[in-house]
Amino acid sequence: MKAKASLLTLRIPSELKHKIERLADEQGVSINQLALYAFTKEVKELETRSYFEQYYKGKSKKEIFSGVKEVLNKLNHEGDIPEWDRL
Repeated sequence: MKAKASLLTLRIPSELKHKIERLADEQGVSINQLALYAFTKEVKELETRSYFEQYYKGKSKKEIFSGVKEVLNKLNHEGDIPEWDRL
């Protein structure tokens, strides 16, 4: 089932519009497709950043690095990891 589309009108500087047109042309897509991709990518990155900010809120740098070391130690078993992939 196709998602229902909404119309969004934006005012942007003409220089940015020209850059968007050029990039869309280089990619062989419409301006709409390029804008949809860029918006989707940026919104997802902002959501991810917000998730991790909440996850690590109130934790010290020491606690965070301790957790990372714990995970790496679980992964770093001799013979389990090829030589080329070891830290």
